Amino acid sequence: MLTSVKNEKIKNWRKLKKKKERDLQSQFMIEGFHLIEEAHKSNWAIIEIIYQTGIEVNADWLTYPSYEVSDNVMAALTDTKTPQGIMAVVRKNKCSERQSKRALLVDRIQDPGNLGTMIRTADAAGFDTVILGKGTVDLFNDKVIRSTQGSMFHLHVYEADLNDEIARLQQEGIEVWSTGLDNATYYHKLEVPEKLAIMVGNEGAGVDPEHMKKSTQNVKIPIYGQAESLNVSIAAAILMYEVAKK
Repeated sequence: MLTSVKNEKIKNWRKLKKKKERDLQSQFMIEGFHLIEEAHKSNWAIIEIIYQTGIEVNADWLTYPSYEVSDNVMAALTDTKTPQGIMAVVRKNKCSERQSKRALLVDRIQDPGNLGTMIRTADAAGFDTVILGKGTVDLFNDKVIRSTQGSMFHLHVYEADLNDEIARLQQEGIEVWSTGLDNATYYHKLEVPEKLAIMVGNEGAGVDPEHMKKSTQNVKIPIYGQAESLNVSIAAAILMYEVAKK
């Protein structure tokens, strides 16, 4: 059992809280039984399991290298208010462009909860791909991971230059709808194409105007009350579920 936070193994796990180290090692940490089970069932590689003294580890996970740690060590590793006492180190998947039928493009989203919620919603709405543009919060941020509730392991998620991706998608016959108000049409007045990518933008600035110019269509959502706008994850959900109905 590992009992000291000064242990080199534990020091290395703690380093994974930082994006720079996650990128360097191509690893990240997940926490809780549900996330570990979702990773276990996916094609993502679990490197090792970390469990607190007294926690019963799922028998299916015992094929992975496992480390028992004391209460103080688990407290040093976790960032959650009510930790479940079990974590895992996972290797990053190397994802890149591929053909898709339904994609969500994310432009400079900053809030981890928003990004995680959108990935989870994309999964629920039957989308197959999520493309993260430059300036978007790190996919492997612990708050993003928790907000996805495991959906990040079900979808093809990768980082790319959105200008390049818009051009590629359109060349493949996929329409790109960008959310915004300029030269935009209400989404419910449009015919939903068989292949579609929806692009949403930064919480304050929206989608980059250059991306909007290159989009096939700019769309907007009607506001019936006094609110100036919708939360970006809510707007994305409305559009993705509208597409899911077709």
